[in-house]
Amino acid sequence: MSETRPPLPPFTAESAAAKVQAAEDGWNTRDPARVALAYTPDSVWRNRSDFLEGREAIERFLTAKWAREHEYALRKELWAFTENRIAVKFQYEWHDDEVQWWRSYGNELWEFTGDGLMARREASINDVRIAEADRRIFGRRPDSER
Repeated sequence: MSETRPPLPPFTAESAAAKVQAAEDGWNTRDPARVALAYTPDSVWRNRSDFLEGREAIERFLTAKWAREHEYALRKELWAFTENRIAVKFQYEWHDDEVQWWRSYGNELWEFTGDGLMARREASINDVRIAEADRRIFGRRPDSER
């Protein structure tokens, strides 16, 4: 049985925006196993200077990420799209073990298979130290799904 993850390509402006929101909602669960299911079993990633291949590697990476990035909260925005590719800009906030808050800014390039699973993810990310009083992202968007 084949896995599918709607919305499926080819993307329209509406379905690409829905795909981005679904990704944001998934990542905000901070559940590595759940998030990894959005990717093909052999998905290829570049995340900053880390290069990963496959769901198991993605799940391990996300487990370690969310063990050190406490109270992680993410916002993604659609930047551009084609038939099976989406470009996203994002920012997320989190704090480290010393309770120093950070805002991480980045861009992602996504490529999907016909069944809506992500086969490739390229992410460039920069971190900026912020004061807790300067936070502006708190949990999930009020109107997002769980």
